[in-house]
Amino acid sequence: MSKNKVTFGLEKVHVAFADPSATTQPAWETPIPIPGAVRWTPTAVGEETAFYADNTKYFVATANNGYTGELELALVPDAVLAEMLGWVIDANGALLEVSDAMPKKFALMGQIQGDQKNRRFVYYDCQAARPAKERKTKGESLEVATDVLNLTISPIEIDGRMLVKGDLELNDTNATQYNGFFTSVYKPTFAPAGGGA
Repeated sequence: MSKNKVTFGLEKVHVAFADPSATTQPAWETPIPIPGAVRWTPTAVGEETAFYADNTKYFVATANNGYTGELELALVPDAVLAEMLGWVIDANGALLEVSDAMPKKFALMGQIQGDQKNRRFVYYDCQAARPAKERKTKGESLEVATDVLNLTISPIEIDGRMLVKGDLELNDTNATQYNGFFTSVYKPTFAPAGGGA
């Protein structure tokens, strides 16, 4: 349980591309750090269904279809963008947008600072659309042009459960998992059956 009163400050953004060749699925490659995190704004996707009885909302179900969101970065490295979107880099180092490219799924990881403890997060099943980037002339003051990636995050089955994301804060028992959070994609550990989850 979080001890924070407030959270602030996005940092340590990583992407880990899906590894479809791994024997056990889902699997991801080693996370790649992407410096220059500016903003991450996920928006929940899912509809509420209400059943009325006794003149009131008797039962309410909400579908969790993941998120859509904008990830703003100072600059996405060309190699990451090429793999993410299925683009190519030619022999001269030019990044080429391919019109019929197939995007590659990835996990998005990062850290949010808190007043007591930092919180690390992972969104397991992400796909990016082409980034938006405004290009304009330099004026009296320098304005940095950032990359904005539009992401779609979907639920994915892990250990028999449909998961979307996970958040982890350091506590007395999870130092190994917390400290190794960015070395591989975090997979949850559930209590044995009958012990709660």
